[in-house]
Amino acid sequence: MFQTDLPELERAAETLDTGALDALLSPRRRTLNGSAAFHAPLMLSAHRVKHLSKIPRLSADAVMFNLEDGVSAEQKPVALRLCALALSRLPQSSKKLIVRVNPLDEGGVEEIAFLAPYMPDAIRVPKVRTAEEVERIISLVPAPIEVHLSIETKEAWLALASLRTDSRVCTFYLGILDLFADLGLDQALIAPENPTLRYLLSHFFVTCRALGVKPVSFVYQDYRNVAGFAAWLALESEMGFDAKGCIAPKQAEQVMAAFGRDEAALSRAREIVALFEAERAKGVTGFTHEVYGFVDEPIYKGALALLKGTE
Repeated sequence: MFQTDLPELERAAETLDTGALDALLSPRRRTLNGSAAFHAPLMLSAHRVKHLSKIPRLSADAVMFNLEDGVSAEQKPVALRLCALALSRLPQSSKKLIVRVNPLDEGGVEEIAFLAPYMPDAIRVPKVRTAEEVERIISLVPAPIEVHLSIETKEAWLALASLRTDSRVCTFYLGILDLFADLGLDQALIAPENPTLRYLLSHFFVTCRALGVKPVSFVYQDYRNVAGFAAWLALESEMGFDAKGCIAPKQAEQVMAAFGRDEAALSRAREIVALFEAERAKGVTGFTHEVYGFVDEPIYKGALALLKGTE
């Protein structure tokens, strides 16, 4: 992606030369990836050219261009331009390309306006608090770009069920560290066996699903702790999650292995759908099958939901 001008881009990033990057920028209409079937959104600091250059080779099925935490104020203008350049050079991508901007009143409004012509698949906005704020975001992000929200404030937690104000608001990310800080909770409580943490995950997951929003579980900061990450994936998979934020390629590989396509389950769902629709055409909406047991409309709807989640 950046093979031909990698040294030039690295020099511009190191020297904070926004002029050199502006000379390379040209908006290009992209074919947006509207799939909700991503599992491992991998955070990449948008000011690191070498990280961005590896996007086509990453095992993750979604990339999160980060303009917020971890990018200094001095680096943010360069990161913004490198993000736009990467988007322009990926006119079509099987990986979902998401940009995490800064809070609206801390540069996010200007970043959204700058990035809109480069058409990321989605824009993720942090520190959201109210439905009115979401309405403002919708007015800033042009269709058909998706709007994703970080749920990391106590106000957003209380307003969670009201935050899907538009069909383009389709994914919520649980920001557990910021949420715990805002609630005045000790981060030592963030453990798989802790009942408060399990309640938060369950409430977040069920509310998102009831809203028709994709729930993405929180980032696990200890990226070298493979066993610890696996423990979280086991719990989240049992709860029903199919996506978790990642900050390292190894984490993305673990998530893809844990949450990737279960071909056996998908095959079963396809067969149930076909069987039910064939029987329904005969006027039968409940029957016993030798392999799948009793099949009725709720079972059919569950199979349809599973298949829809892979689209």
